[in-house]
Amino acid sequence: MDELSQQKVPFFFIIDFLMENIEIYLESEILNSGLMIDFQNIKKTKGVFATNDEFVLKSFPESKDEYRKGFEFVQKNLSLGNSYLVNYTRKTKIETNLSLEEIFYLSKAKYKLFYKDKFVLFSPETFVEIKDNQIFTHPMKGTIDASLENAVETLKNDTKEKAEHYTVVDLLRNDLSMVADEVQVEEFQRINFIKTKQKDLYAMNSEISGNLKPEFEGKIGSIMKTLLPAGSILGAPKPKTMEIVLESEGYERGWYTGVCGWFDGKNLDSCVMIRFIEKENGILYFKSGGGITHLSKLADEYQEMKNKIYVPVY
Repeated sequence: MDELSQQKVPFFFIIDFLMENIEIYLESEILNSGLMIDFQNIKKTKGVFATNDEFVLKSFPESKDEYRKGFEFVQKNLSLGNSYLVNYTRKTKIETNLSLEEIFYLSKAKYKLFYKDKFVLFSPETFVEIKDNQIFTHPMKGTIDASLENAVETLKNDTKEKAEHYTVVDLLRNDLSMVADEVQVEEFQRINFIKTKQKDLYAMNSEISGNLKPEFEGKIGSIMKTLLPAGSILGAPKPKTMEIVLESEGYERGWYTGVCGWFDGKNLDSCVMIRFIEKENGILYFKSGGGITHLSKLADEYQEMKNKIYVPVY
């Protein structure tokens, strides 16, 4: 990745959660490799898809008691001081009348990726952007059902959601400082509206920026190696929290919560691979979760995990 970016050669990359699998595609290789991409600055698809079928999505979440097992393990580690934020995720069986490819075409999102009929994602969350050697990150932490009364004010002022958002913003500000100077929070607690067929949501974002250190200029690989895994989908502090995540979840995230991105020869746009449906032995699973702090309540976190099982089709 460093070699290509220093040569200003455009490429698309995918990095899994544990940074064990990295795939790189030149622009001419994307479609022939079974990928389709729809980002702000690149669109590689096979055409336009249309259907008159009404979209159907059924989910079969684990019980609250099943969810409780990992949740309580996380809470135990939080109380011991081993972590102060853990992103706890689950894997939910779903059924839908559409294929992964059809979901790719019909979903509406800032970042969409179809990967070899193995998974599809429709992510609203930017990981990092690089423009003219200035780097930006946009942590997303905190969601609420938009139909609730005074939902925006409730989200902004909820003690647990605020603590979670403050923690991630501080973590990513520190992370960015490893590759950039003059790091600052440009915008704090911006609320975005996410419309879906199942349930409308509000999500809380912030923006952090900095100027790339000279030793990282033109080195996309070195930047990714330094910043990953993404703090917003892991927690803090990273090393111990990773141990807690792996033991509490009991399944492999794989590509889910990794990152993918497009380098156009000069600038970079990348996303966190969330809002994710994966095919496993012919069965579809939706992977979702949320940040757990010592203020988290079992019922609320269980509901948030279920709220995020949606496809933005409308």
